[in-house]
Amino acid sequence: MRIASYNIRKAVGLDWRRDPARILTVLEEIDADVVLLQEADKRFGTRAGVLPAEALGDMGYRFAPVNLRPASHGWHGNAILTRLRAERPQRVYLPSLEPRGAVSARVGGVTVVGVHLGLTPRTRTRQISTLEEKFPEGPVVIGGDFNMWRKRGEGSDHFRLIAPGPSFHASRPTAPLDRFALKGVRHASAHVHRSPAAARASDHLPVVLELEVES
Repeated sequence: MRIASYNIRKAVGLDWRRDPARILTVLEEIDADVVLLQEADKRFGTRAGVLPAEALGDMGYRFAPVNLRPASHGWHGNAILTRLRAERPQRVYLPSLEPRGAVSARVGGVTVVGVHLGLTPRTRTRQISTLEEKFPEGPVVIGGDFNMWRKRGEGSDHFRLIAPGPSFHASRPTAPLDRFALKGVRHASAHVHRSPAAARASDHLPVVLELEVES
């Protein structure tokens, strides 16, 4: 299974133009089974999603139904795109002074969780502990913008953290903000997706995980 995580910054590229077509191009390049999106909805008003559902449908993608608002792709900007059947979709409240939450679904026998963690180490530690309690049994893949600037980042007692490489800032990647956390799966490879399109479409580059479910 190929799982990607991508902070699309509401489809606003490095030229400060909102251009969903560029995000679609990057998704076509990655060709993942599941994509965990961050900043997929506008922040104000109806919190409308920024990607065209019809074009995504032509690519074989559907959003897991985790949204509260009709026009949103997801919840707190987190969304799950999948070409596989999404079962047991849910929203997970995360402790934070600012609005934060995670979304999850069961896809291909794996629980996938999309997150956008807090800005401080203390907050992230509390949020990771919440996820450990919420998902005590594998197989689980958590992916998203972890907001961890150091390569090692904060630890976890129950998840194995994977930092594919520097993914921020897209114009000159130096910080491994985008990561995965695994339980009950083994990954064959993980990498940062680099392409001319990805270097313009958002301020983050996508990260990609190839995995196998452990027997």
